[in-house]
Amino acid sequence: MSVSASARMQRYAVFLSGYTYSIQYKNTKLHGNADGLSRLPLKSARTQSEREILDESHLFQVSQIETLPVSASDIVKGIRKSPTLCKVLNDVLHGWSQEDKAALPFYDRRNDITVQQGILLWGIRVIIPEELQPRVLEELHSGHPGIVKMKALARSHVWWPWIDKDLDQLAKNCNGCQGNRNTAKEAPVHPWEFPMTPWQRIHVDFAGPFLNSMFLVVVDAHSKWPEVVQMGSTTASKTIEVLRCIFARNGIPQQLVSDNGPQFVSSEFQDFMRGNGIHHITSAPYHPRTNGLAERFVQTFKQGLKSALKDNGSIQRKLQCFLMSYRNTPQSTTGETPASLFMGRNLRTRLDLLRPNLKERVEKAQARMCKDSNLGKTRSFEVGD
Repeated sequence: MSVSASARMQRYAVFLSGYTYSIQYKNTKLHGNADGLSRLPLKSARTQSEREILDESHLFQVSQIETLPVSASDIVKGIRKSPTLCKVLNDVLHGWSQEDKAALPFYDRRNDITVQQGILLWGIRVIIPEELQPRVLEELHSGHPGIVKMKALARSHVWWPWIDKDLDQLAKNCNGCQGNRNTAKEAPVHPWEFPMTPWQRIHVDFAGPFLNSMFLVVVDAHSKWPEVVQMGSTTASKTIEVLRCIFARNGIPQQLVSDNGPQFVSSEFQDFMRGNGIHHITSAPYHPRTNGLAERFVQTFKQGLKSALKDNGSIQRKLQCFLMSYRNTPQSTTGETPASLFMGRNLRTRLDLLRPNLKERVEKAQARMCKDSNLGKTRSFEVGD
């Protein structure tokens, strides 16, 4: 049985009577966030004010989309558009011709340049075409790791002539990086013994108040792998709660080094250390540099986030971006990335999309073999055959 229109209107009126509200007319043209699929795009003459409204809404939508990473297919297309790289590609495949001024940096490295799936590589580093270099520079600069770490990251992934000069210029032009450079170094202290296994000794410290927050910093002494957790409270119980989560992921360390902060010298924290068989070492009073590993990382961490203040996104997004870059960048002391020493592998990043895909290449070759084969159709057998 259908409900009459008058009955429906009566129920609707009763529903609305329970609320206080006001109704205001808004022209359809002002609904910049309306569903884009609700209308077909029509060509029509628009006034200047209408164009401004549409342009503002368009810019808002575009700003929500992150820049896509550079992929191997983009590299292949970029090489085809570059006369210099086209010549280098031809020389690698068919033999090097006489020296060319534009290709001289490549000619000097000709014995180490190879081609894989249409992509030029110098050693293990992908050679980036000119038009894609700004995007790759932006990727290397992600997280504001600093000039030394940017160059170390580039040496693991990409190369083009004068890349170091471009990286220097990028760091000089970044107000965030320039405004947060290190101060002069003080005299060194006696170094800690290097642990032979990951997560054997960890260094713990608090960073902040910083960006209206406190951050618990934990650094592994072997791999330099960092953990950073944003905290609303820094009491002993909250610190223990966060450390339990970190220990659940990485295991319980043998030693924990901290300063003499009230959280770390409290009886509750000492009971937590004893209950888990952890040897708690505190830094010398008035000499926080005895916990230098954590102190140095706190400084690096603050610089990275301060440099990214003008970047879009929340503090958490900037923090995770910084950690991804730091964990995958070779360290000056070990010569290895924290990820490789801690996990036995590097973390997959957007820069890995630059490399040729070996699996895809093999699958295509197998597909061609099957297509070109003269064998008959695949046979099937039934029960009793």
